[in-house]
Amino acid sequence: MSQTAAHLVDHVIPHVPVRQWVLSLPIPLRVLLAAQPELVAPVLQVVQRVITRHLLDDAEVSADEGQGGAVTLIQRFGSAANLNIHLHCLVLDGVYRCGADGSPVFVEAAAPTDDELHALLQTVMARLMKLLTRRGVLLEDMGQTYLAEPDADGEEARTLRPLQAAAVTYRIAFGPRAGQKVLTLRGAMPRETEVRRPLCADIDGFSLHAALRVEAHDRKRLEQLCRYITRPALSDERVQVNAAGQVELRLKTPWRDGTSHLVMSPLEFMQRLAALVPRPRLHLIRFHGVLAPNAKLRPLVVPQRRLEQEEPATETAAASECEVETVQARPSRISWARLLKRVFDIDMQHCPNCGAGELKIIAAILERPEIEKILTHLGLDPQPRPRGRAREAGQDFAT
Repeated sequence: MSQTAAHLVDHVIPHVPVRQWVLSLPIPLRVLLAAQPELVAPVLQVVQRVITRHLLDDAEVSADEGQGGAVTLIQRFGSAANLNIHLHCLVLDGVYRCGADGSPVFVEAAAPTDDELHALLQTVMARLMKLLTRRGVLLEDMGQTYLAEPDADGEEARTLRPLQAAAVTYRIAFGPRAGQKVLTLRGAMPRETEVRRPLCADIDGFSLHAALRVEAHDRKRLEQLCRYITRPALSDERVQVNAAGQVELRLKTPWRDGTSHLVMSPLEFMQRLAALVPRPRLHLIRFHGVLAPNAKLRPLVVPQRRLEQEEPATETAAASECEVETVQARPSRISWARLLKRVFDIDMQHCPNCGAGELKIIAAILERPEIEKILTHLGLDPQPRPRGRAREAGQDFAT
């Protein structure tokens, strides 16, 4: 998560305004895209064409003169660890137009209105229906549209598809309670009806949200947004095992009916996790327009790689693993020490006492008993800590 976010901010997304477009799909299409992941690419192409066309029209640039750009993360999960395939698109909030000398010039677009967003969603829906009908996965009969029957042959159809369908609808796929809803705990009063959010269109199970915009200079907020959309499905703090041996999953935000936890047996929990795992060789991050790998304008618009180090380093520090790496022709992975500094502001490269002395790795301890012994000696709790205390633990260990 942190590595990918740092790469996108440092080497991919230009220093221009970025708007997040989030497209959610109705439950039948979530099941369809989970069962047939090859359909994700054409669906995403339709969405990007509609958004790019809107930006070109708003900037008054023709399709031959201008080109947009975007990075899309195909997210497969919801807040309840349910299978919910939806698209998070970080779209450059404008288009690039080539000047007289051939250099790209960014033309910023205005924010869409609620009416424009509603019209865009209607266009996306109409084109998606045509696409899926043309591919034979949607059938029309007597004015109604429904999903075609999938191929029922094969081990995958007998096992994976029921698992995915159950994870989409919050049900249990296999076991004694197959077909039933997951148990819930309600710890609060039901919430009142939420006020309609701006720049959010909802039509027949489709949802398009475009209210979040990051300015060109706010790279720190952009990296936080990238970490959010590349986050994993679950965090340790929200999962625990109760006295009866059941798994309790705490929701990030209670539902409108007051539901705060989901309760599952270990087998039911494993079924839910298995449905979230993507197919092998299925890329969840896609690049479009000027940010596409083979785009002609990409070398001219992406951030220029810095040739100098972020901080001065001595010869001793340059030889250690905690050094600040020099950015090379091809970006390399950021060391764990730099990621701690970048994400949590924990400096593992300099002495926390004097602030000037440089630290280096003297050993990598991987055995759990030895780690617990060291942490106990330092007066730290060797048991897993909530994320809020991770920073304190890191500072103590650095000393």
